[in-house]
Amino acid sequence: MKSIGVRLAAWYALASMVTMVCLFLVCRYFLEQYLVHGLDLLLQDEFAQIESHLGPDLTALTPAQFRDRLRGTAAFESVLFYCEIHQHGRGILFRSPNLHGASLPDVPGKHYYNGWLPNMADELRLAEFIRGPTDITIATSKAQVKKVMDGYARIFAGLMTATLFISAGIGYFLSRIALRPVRLIQETANHISSDNMAERIPVPAVDDEISNLARLLNRMFDRLESSFNQVRRFTAEASHELKTPLSLVRLQAEKLLVEGGLSAAQEESVQVQLEEISRLNQIIEELLFLSRAEARAITLATEARDPLPFLQGFAQDARVLAEHRGMRFREEIGGRGLVAFDPKWIRQVLLNLLANALNASPPGGQITLVSERTPELWRVAVEDEGPGVPPEQRERIFERFVRLERPEAAPHDKGSGLGLAISRSIIGLHRGRIRAESGRDGRGLRVVFEIPAPLMPAGVGEKPEDDRDAPADPGGHLGKGHQLHPV
Repeated sequence: MKSIGVRLAAWYALASMVTMVCLFLVCRYFLEQYLVHGLDLLLQDEFAQIESHLGPDLTALTPAQFRDRLRGTAAFESVLFYCEIHQHGRGILFRSPNLHGASLPDVPGKHYYNGWLPNMADELRLAEFIRGPTDITIATSKAQVKKVMDGYARIFAGLMTATLFISAGIGYFLSRIALRPVRLIQETANHISSDNMAERIPVPAVDDEISNLARLLNRMFDRLESSFNQVRRFTAEASHELKTPLSLVRLQAEKLLVEGGLSAAQEESVQVQLEEISRLNQIIEELLFLSRAEARAITLATEARDPLPFLQGFAQDARVLAEHRGMRFREEIGGRGLVAFDPKWIRQVLLNLLANALNASPPGGQITLVSERTPELWRVAVEDEGPGVPPEQRERIFERFVRLERPEAAPHDKGSGLGLAISRSIIGLHRGRIRAESGRDGRGLRVVFEIPAPLMPAGVGEKPEDDRDAPADPGGHLGKGHQLHPV
């Protein structure tokens, strides 16, 4: 059982059951003793009647006189009682007819005890009364006691069943109340992320273990927020400070090429330097973008529009890029309705996903763009036919600088490892989410992003716009800085 609440309910039910069993055993013992004591009183009363019939002098009576004086009493009460009179030196003087010649059991040293008669199913309760040399033993059946105890056990079994369900329900209800502060801590902690470090766990007014835990976690989050802010400031400041010297290095390298006088090998080295400088500039731009996105310093130009024209324009460009790499591109666009999004940044996300898919797919492979509109959201997926990503790695590929390399990857395929992190930030700014999953039939990788969008008729509030005029690759170059597919 993974739930603490369920475990607490089970423990509460178990404790209730153990308590009930203990109470049952104790009550059963005292009830049985009480009923047996009642039988002992009946036996004493029966002895008093027998004694009154026999008179005070028992040693002078003959066996015939015993039979004559007890005939009426023994015959009347033979249904309930058994009687046997023994006298030292004279043997058995009287036996009730219902004994059929059998002798009542005797336990030396005890006056009240239990016993059995041969060929008799019910246990007997016996009492021995001594009057001088005469022993009068009277017995009665314990069948009624057994019947009462059996009924008590059946009633208890029913109560135990009811107690089990009731205590489990009460235990689960109490555990929900007791664990409510823990659930509040869990919900708040789930909301706290690198993009939302300011939220804190409410501290209960009661000074207990839960409130101490909440204070401890809040102090930990304070330290984490301070560390994150320091990292963000360092990233932004370092990226900004690197732009100027890189620009100067680039200008000097270009100046060498323009002035000439370099050998072929030297010109090739300078070209490589320029390419690496361009790659560094792009990484710096991406890091600055991530810093601004995490600081919520980017304002989206969102507007409710039908995504169909936007996707059709992107599909035309994507098809050309796929054919240039010797691959095929196919789109499946379904559903109509308005969605509030910024086409420039969503195009950037699609270009990143397309670049990854092109780099991962084999020659002649197919890239598929799927768009569907539901009443709650707009879902877009880009699927390739590459080797895919293991399930345990699919969340990591959205982290910064994470690249799962392919041995056969070409040098120009290596990206910065920031494209999917940027895509996640852009989708997060749209209040959506992005994830990676296995492609259809278990082949390739399928990257899906979803943006919440209440269902509205297409055309309402839409402004005519050709989304193909949006920048093709804002902030970078397709296939270099945004090659992030883990292959």
